[in-house]
Amino acid sequence: MATLRFQALKETSGRKPVKFEESDRKSTIFGSNVFNEKAMKQFLTSDAYKAVQDAVQHGTKIDRKIADYIALGMKEWALAKGVTHYTHWFQPLTGTTAEKHDAFFETSYDGSDPVEKFGGGQLVQQEPDASSFPNGGIRNTFEARGYTAWDPTSPAFIFGTTLCIPTVFISYTGEALDYKTPLLRALNAIDEAATDVCKYFDKNVKKVTATLGWEQEYFLIDTALANTRPDILIIGARVYVLGHSS
Repeated sequence: MATLRFQALKETSGRKPVKFEESDRKSTIFGSNVFNEKAMKQFLTSDAYKAVQDAVQHGTKIDRKIADYIALGMKEWALAKGVTHYTHWFQPLTGTTAEKHDAFFETSYDGSDPVEKFGGGQLVQQEPDASSFPNGGIRNTFEARGYTAWDPTSPAFIFGTTLCIPTVFISYTGEALDYKTPLLRALNAIDEAATDVCKYFDKNVKKVTATLGWEQEYFLIDTALANTRPDILIIGARVYVLGHSS
């Protein structure tokens, strides 16, 4: 093991540093491809913006007509950034993510001028083929349908030339088919229970938001040195070195 470590140190000492130049100020590029509150205020009407905020803060339903205005604003924001497609992005019970892609492109019935269309119906709900994902039992054919439903608590974002809309994935009968739906239900349960407790001390408390605090220690370890540490290899830690990961 000692010899292996000396070899690793020799290998790391010969690496060349990677030059990195920041292309723009952080304050300019941070969140630039996220449909956050700043973008909503710019591209949505006041009623549409309020509907989204009420849905996030209070879980209220968004009227379908208002959803059309939200979709229109989201589409215009995305097209202004060179987006060509949109997708409902979700986390099925496969350990990976899944997407259903569509283009902002439709032709009219008479085959005349094409239009860039994206309405409330496309934003709120889609129907991917649920038969491709774990379902927990035998189902009838008509029950094989799965639905992705827009989750307004997670802002839409752009990846490449695709508008990614975070969604939940549920079955025809309403069961969760993803990892996100149970977490949202758990957050709602925590909110209700914690709000009841907080009202003993302050009757003005209306909502409690649970957050996750990530571990703050991050270590940059050279691949050669990491290979001399069985503990790192066993736990499957991701090691970043010189601009690439292994």
